[in-house]
Amino acid sequence: MKIAILLGSVRQGRQSHKVAHYLKTLLAGQAVQTDLIDLGTDTLPIYGHDEQGHNNVIGLVSARLDSADALLLVTPEYHGSFSGVLKNALDHFWAEFKRKPIGVVAVSSGRMGGISASTQLQQVVLNLGGIALPGKLVVTEVQEAFDEKGNLQDGGLAARAEKFLAEYLWYADAIYQKKTTVNGVTKAVQKTSLVDA
Repeated sequence: MKIAILLGSVRQGRQSHKVAHYLKTLLAGQAVQTDLIDLGTDTLPIYGHDEQGHNNVIGLVSARLDSADALLLVTPEYHGSFSGVLKNALDHFWAEFKRKPIGVVAVSSGRMGGISASTQLQQVVLNLGGIALPGKLVVTEVQEAFDEKGNLQDGGLAARAEKFLAEYLWYADAIYQKKTTVNGVTKAVQKTSLVDA
């Protein structure tokens, strides 16, 4: 099973990337492949504007999302919602999310942040045809949770992240097994890429 982590933060001095890399490290201990797609480096154009000059990056990100069996969306909370750059990516790539289990992770510098962003993002996932998992991971006071090198310092977050991933992987594996098994017989999963179409 392959899991793509879509990181929806691009601002200078961002903190959400620490959470994305931490989750990728935790997943490395599981029997899954991971692909971290960082919208800060895989820069997409504004949806509907000047896409011609960016067809290569659009196609590459599309192929990476399409090849994933499940996704994690990591976003900072801005003004009570998820990031604009993540919304832009979701506008570009709706077909790649269909019938896939999708976990939501919201990051905030405040003590109460992340709830609104994560709830809104779960609703958008449903509208994309994805399977929004009921549990979500909300990371508050992120600047205190990691040191400057990105090492976790918050034991409470470690426990919450492990619980979140355990539930996420249960759902993701159940859906993956259903997709790859027919009448008790494992079948090859064929994926199509928009790049190859």
